[in-house]
Amino acid sequence: QVQLVESGGGLVQAGGSLRLSCAASGRTFSNYAMGWFRQAPGKEREFVTAISRSGSRTNYADSVKGRFTISRDNAKNTVYLQMNSLKPEDTAVYYCAARYSSSVDYTFLLGSGYGYWGQGSQVTVSS
Repeated sequence: QVQLVESGGGLVQAGGSLRLSCAASGRTFSNYAMGWFRQAPGKEREFVTAISRSGSRTNYADSVKGRFTISRDNAKNTVYLQMNSLKPEDTAVYYCAARYSSSVDYTFLLGSGYGYWGQGSQVTVSS
């Protein structure tokens, strides 16, 4: 019901910044909670951050708290991940995800809770 297209990945030096975008098409974007996950080579997929459907609630993994910011623009059907003070350990493929959440305004922290996924965007941080 929803297609997610990511953009904004690339190569950056440690300490630099990148902004990922995830544009949604299909059903009403404002009905979906959104999240970002990442998977580094040889590692399991891990939670990065999540935002409720209204944008009023957010959650962050401890590893990115204070450095990353999730936001959404429901008028543009887009969720963003602003990444500052990047570290080499942030290198991974980043995936946005959407979960239809009806009328609730919760965040969801488990990948298994999301039904729709973007194609992935490579972020590489050099030291």
